Order: sequence, then structure tokens, then C-alpha cells
Amino acid sequence: MVNRNGVGNQTEFPSREAEMVAVGKTLDANKYATKKTIAQGMLDIALLTANASQLKYVLQLGHRHEFYHIMVSLIASSIVLQIVVGILALTLNMMRDCRLHIQEYRFSALALNYINLGSVFVITVLNILVAAFDPVAVVL
Repeated sequence: MVNRNGVGNQTEFPSREAEMVAVGKTLDANKYATKKTIAQGMLDIALLTANASQLKYVLQLGHRHEFYHIMVSLIASSIVLQIVVGILALTLNMMRDCRLHIQEYRFSALALNYINLGSVFVITVLNILVAAFDPVAVVL
């Protein structure tokens, strides 16, 4: 586009080469995995904190809470499983760093990974049940 002085304005129409450079960026897998791991760790800490807060609330109410025993057992189970998942994640990380290249350790690493995945699923179900039995959450 030409302005009053007869000089072209290149900021309005970027060159074809600039577009190609922007599109040609590659995804750095290590950077992505690191960011994903950090975000997952932050979410795990947030869930653990929320469960601890819920447990404190239920324990403070005591037997006045309508579903006291159910809530205490669900929240305590969720917290214990979260700790187990954390330990399994550390174990898998150490196995990967030390011995995963050895064939005989692959089976145990896969078994730990499947146990970890199943535990995360159970934690999700437990927290859904905790939310369902919470009398404070009123649906309008």
C-alpha cells in the first residue's frame, strides 16, 4: 500500500517470507513435555489442597454433616490414592532414568504405569462422588 509520500508501507502487508517463517516453526517436544508435567503437578497439588480443605470442613461439622462417614471415607481414600500416585510417578521416573533400557524392567514399568492410570481414574470417580454428596453445593 502506498502512503502520501509515495512510499510503500510494509507493516500492513507482511512479506511472504515472514509468513513462511512463522508457519515453519517446529514443536520442541522436550519443552512441551516439561510444561505439561509442570501443569499436571500444579493441578495435582490443587486437588490435594482442595481435598484437605473438604476433609477439614467435614471434620469440623462432625456428625451434623448429613453424609459424615461417607464423605470422610471418600475424601480420605482420595488423599491416600493421590499420595500413592505421587510415589508411583517418582518410581516410574527413577526407573526411566536408571533401568528402563533393560528388557526385564519394562514389564514392571508398564505394570506401574497401568496401576498409576487406574488410580488416577479412581481418584476422579471419588472426587465426583464427593461433589455429589456435598450438601453445600446447591443446584438452582
